Amino acid sequence: MPDPALTTSTDPASDTPADATTPVAAPAPADAADAAAAPREAGGARPPRSAATRAAILAAARDRFAAEGYERATIRAIAKEAGIDPSMVMRYYGNKAGLFAAASEIEVHAPDLTHVPHDELGARLVRHFLERWESDETLTGMMRVGVTNDAGAQRMRKVFAEQIEPVLSAVCPVPEEAELRSGLIASQVLGMALCRYVLHIPPAVALSHDEVVAWLAPTIQRYLMADLP
Repeated sequence: MPDPALTTSTDPASDTPADATTPVAAPAPADAADAAAAPREAGGARPPRSAATRAAILAAARDRFAAEGYERATIRAIAKEAGIDPSMVMRYYGNKAGLFAAASEIEVHAPDLTHVPHDELGARLVRHFLERWESDETLTGMMRVGVTNDAGAQRMRKVFAEQIEPVLSAVCPVPEEAELRSGLIASQVLGMALCRYVLHIPPAVALSHDEVVAWLAPTIQRYLMADLP
């Protein structure tokens, strides 16, 4: 059966027809191609290169998507930045949609709040998100894409709905209000992230972690636990 990643265009570097297809899983032969291209080690064994190749592709993709948005970023430009042939990007990710899905995969590792004292919930959340944002450049890259492109915005909404809302719902005093309260919390957390890590507004950048927590945590605490106005 023909490889679905390669049947959408006669030119593997062509973005237009390939981008319109449904994302597909990377076929196994890509790993074999990488292994074949790798130099042999002593004893005849070839070191695996698939992980390094994938990492280079994803790093380049995040840079291009963040700088140019989803529509303008191309497979050819991403491959050039990664230092590989465009056909390898297609082998691994099928098309631009599949590459974007992989490049924008985010794990926020939202903490379990059910054992945190209620009066410390706001501070715990703010500190967690500061630490995650500063340890994972993917979050900042997706923030840049999300504010300029609908595909990025959809991805951010999906992450919030699937990874953060359930954690907040578990400690929300009124379950029926969990979605509203989660949205209010997002406005503060994402607003600080935008100012601090994307726009680099000097006062936001200059704050220490403790200062950000001191300023932001009371508002997060109120959004999560206080009675509705």
